[in-house]
Amino acid sequence: MNVPNDWVDVHAHFTPPTTPEERRARWQAMREECFTLPAPYHWSLEETLRAMDRDGIAMQLLSNIPKDHAALAASNDYGAWLVREHPSRFGLLAAVPTDDPDAALAEIERARTQLGADGFAVTTVYNGVPLGDPSLDAVWAELDRLGATVFIHPDAYAPGSMGRPSPLIEVAFDTARTVTDLVYRAHFRRFPHLTHVVAHCGGALPALSGRLGLLGGEAWVPNPEGLTPADITGQLGRLYLDTAATATDHTLAAALLMTGPEHIVYGSDSGVPCSTDRTIRANLEALLASQVLDGAQIDAVGRAAFRLFPSARARHDQARAATTRHDRPGGTATCAR
Repeated sequence: MNVPNDWVDVHAHFTPPTTPEERRARWQAMREECFTLPAPYHWSLEETLRAMDRDGIAMQLLSNIPKDHAALAASNDYGAWLVREHPSRFGLLAAVPTDDPDAALAEIERARTQLGADGFAVTTVYNGVPLGDPSLDAVWAELDRLGATVFIHPDAYAPGSMGRPSPLIEVAFDTARTVTDLVYRAHFRRFPHLTHVVAHCGGALPALSGRLGLLGGEAWVPNPEGLTPADITGQLGRLYLDTAATATDHTLAAALLMTGPEHIVYGSDSGVPCSTDRTIRANLEALLASQVLDGAQIDAVGRAAFRLFPSARARHDQARAATTRHDRPGGTATCAR
């Protein structure tokens, strides 16, 4: 079994500082939605770095998408601060408020010019507005102009269903519904310079991709863009999928058929109440023991996100080069040529 070394985690969360009272209020609200967390959750920078070192993770791309615009901006500010404090350990996927095109465009510009964001993060359905809503065309056009990488995450705090919390099952279908809607809007064809990373290995999408290819172009399916089965499978094949809570071969096998091994990227889903040290480690071990990827492919999955975020890669490489110079005879006085 491989051992991770110098990997990058594309799916990691954080929480700006909160008071015990705020954490308790959030905990109680979650319990009302069937999310029976035994105690309030508290994100810790120190514990995050410890776990990264333990698991061989060089860098995390951090994301957090509050539903309130002011909280979202404050969260992006705090994420940028974390990157400034730990530039070789963290990158920022700045949250975009996709319920308001003007606010979204303003936050994209602020994140790009003031916060130094490495990429962007969006929610499948943000305050009732899905990513395929036509009002967002100008937002997608701007991100396409920037050649941005966009991380698509479901709403894990949506109401529970049938007595079970949303992160268990519903997030997978939320993801599949939203991305399918984007496919039928020819989104991935219309914005060819965008790179999309979809959380949780695309949720239920890989398992449904064959069905979409088989039936999706039939006359009984509304299809205003006139998509052929090849169009549908071609758009799906462009997606990158992360391994957060989905690194078992049950999911990877379908994902590989949909998009290929070079489009699988490592994600831990750390930094949220539904992930624990045990589940993060078990998911990582499942990936390392995969029978549908070989050893070289598994290691490539662990490093793949560096290709998608060049500014984060540059900080990582700079830190490694500095460490190498320091470790040479003569220490920091050694010159790099």
